[in-house]
Amino acid sequence: MLPLIYHPIYSDFPLPEGHRYPLQKYRLLKEHIDLNQWPVNYHQPHSHKWQRLCELHQPDYVESLVYGKLPLAKMRRIGFPWSEALIERSMTSLGGTVLTVDKAIETGCAIHLTGGYHHSHFDFGSGFCLFNDLILAAHHALSAPGIERVLIVDCDVHHGDGTATMAAGNDEIITLSVHCDKNFPSRKPPSDIDLPLPRNTQSEEYLSAFLPCLNLAFHQYQPDMVIYDAGVDIHEDDELGYFSVDQAGIRARDNAVFALCKEHQIPVAAVIGGGYRTEQTALVPLHAELVRAALATFHSVAT
Repeated sequence: MLPLIYHPIYSDFPLPEGHRYPLQKYRLLKEHIDLNQWPVNYHQPHSHKWQRLCELHQPDYVESLVYGKLPLAKMRRIGFPWSEALIERSMTSLGGTVLTVDKAIETGCAIHLTGGYHHSHFDFGSGFCLFNDLILAAHHALSAPGIERVLIVDCDVHHGDGTATMAAGNDEIITLSVHCDKNFPSRKPPSDIDLPLPRNTQSEEYLSAFLPCLNLAFHQYQPDMVIYDAGVDIHEDDELGYFSVDQAGIRARDNAVFALCKEHQIPVAAVIGGGYRTEQTALVPLHAELVRAALATFHSVAT
């Protein structure tokens, strides 16, 4: 059974009418998986202790955000109105990505049905990201026996700027970002490996650029674990993406990442990452490709 990490709170915090964040996609994805009766085991995370975030993020930033004292301009940069529910949801999702790491180490592969907050920096949040769960998860993985180097594979269409800055100078955390070169954020600090691709990149072009880059990262850095941000905002119909990758391209990408991890016998913890559509049901089959790929690769289950 494939471990999936999920909590109902992921789709349950107040947003203004018409907000661009696809809040319900997490619930819809779980309902899709349940409807299809895929062989998965759900694990519900606990809320991460916010005090422990001060080991990674600036303590003043953490405390100001948790207690609702962050200046309005900085909340606007994050993109959410402050609420206690937002903070509880954020802490729970952080705990979820950490739990995903644990389950991946235990079983070989686990998936978090949210996550990928790669625009969060040391002392500020941005782009719907309060705290950086990928960096938190990487540090957590490094505390496990036998894990000495973690590779973060970020396939969200937007550059993983916060992850790049927070991992800079740390030889134990390697960052790879494949992204649209003319898209948010405007400033793109260097990852260990950056693969910027032009707008309107199609599936074949995407895969022919990304897959050799991924292979190179494995051979050059020889990671002991992979944390995979499987954003589907690379899709041709995404409202914030600007790529032209189709669903088959997303399927091929996810299958390739998992196949390489299995080949190298490296545990992989995946988060579903970004995907933005007004009609949120359209995102479900795209995010579901990640679960299908994991079931096929690690459990020999065709869905």
